[in-house]
Amino acid sequence: MHEQIKNINTLEELQALYASVFGKNGTMTARLKQMKNLDNDARAELNRENASLRELFKTRQSEIENAVLMAGLQKQKLDVSLNPIPENRGTLHPLTQSLSEISSVLESFGYTLYTGPEIEDDWHNFTALNTPMHHPARDMQDTFFLPNGNVMRTQTSAIQIRAMEKNGVPIKMFGIGSTYRKEMDATHSPMFHQIEGLYIDRGITMSDLIADIRAFLSGFFGLENIELRIRPSYFPFTDPSIEVDMKWQGGKWLEIMGAGMIHPNVLRNCGVNPDEYQGFAFGFGWDRLAMLKYNLNDIRQFYDNDVRWLKSAGF
Repeated sequence: MHEQIKNINTLEELQALYASVFGKNGTMTARLKQMKNLDNDARAELNRENASLRELFKTRQSEIENAVLMAGLQKQKLDVSLNPIPENRGTLHPLTQSLSEISSVLESFGYTLYTGPEIEDDWHNFTALNTPMHHPARDMQDTFFLPNGNVMRTQTSAIQIRAMEKNGVPIKMFGIGSTYRKEMDATHSPMFHQIEGLYIDRGITMSDLIADIRAFLSGFFGLENIELRIRPSYFPFTDPSIEVDMKWQGGKWLEIMGAGMIHPNVLRNCGVNPDEYQGFAFGFGWDRLAMLKYNLNDIRQFYDNDVRWLKSAGF
C-alpha cells in the first residue's frame, strides 16, 4: 500500500485510492469496525497502521499539489519590461490639503495653532468681540441658535477670545475650525471653514498686518509678486478695519479676507490694557482660498464627494 501511494501522480488517483481505503466501504474502515474483537496488541498495531496510512496520504497530496504548482509556474512567462498595473490609491481631500498648506505657512511665521468648541456661548461668539445687540450677525436669519441660548459658532474669532483669556498677551496665534451660518449657494455653504490670525504685542502696527498678509498669500499660492488692494471696511472687533483684495488671473480683483487692528474694547474684555498692547487680526475662509488655488467655481463640489470629479481635478 505504501508503494502504491508513493507511485500515484495525480490528485484524482490519490482521492480514489483514499476512498477505497478510508471511505464508507473502505478496507481500513471495515477493519476498524472489527477492532472490538481484537486483543490489545492487535488494536495498537491497527491504530498505528491507520495513522501511518493517513499521514502518507496527506504527505503525498502535498507533494502532488506542489508539483502541479511548480509545473504551472514553469509555463508562465514574465515580461519585466511591462509597466506595472497602477494602484488605485486614495489621496487627502483638497480641503485637507489646503488646510495643511495654510497651517504650514502660518507656523513658519511663528503663529501657533489653537482650536475651540463649535457650540459657543454669547460672550465668546458676540459680546467679547464687541458685537452690539443690534448687529445683524445676531439675527435669527443669519445664526443657528440653540434652545439654551448658545449658538453654532458663526466665526472662529471666538477662538481668539479663548486664547487671550487662557494665555494672556503677548500672543501670536491662528485658529481654525468649522463655522455655521444660514447661507447656501455656489460660493456659500451653511457649514464652512475659517482661519483667524491674531498677533498682539507692544508696538504692532497696520504695516505689520499687511506685511504678514502679503507674505502668507505669496507662500500659499506660490507667487512671488502679489498685488494687493486695501479697502476700508467695518468689523465690530477691529478698528480700523480693512478688506484685502488680490489681483488674480486676467487682472481681476478678488476679495480675499477681512482684517484690522484689534478694537480696544476687545482687548479690555480679555483683560488686556489697550494703552500698552496693540495687535491685529485677520480672517478668511480656507474653502475660498482652496477654490482659487484649485480653480473651482462652485464650493459645493468640495462636499459632493464625487470620485470622478476628484480624479479629474488631480486629487
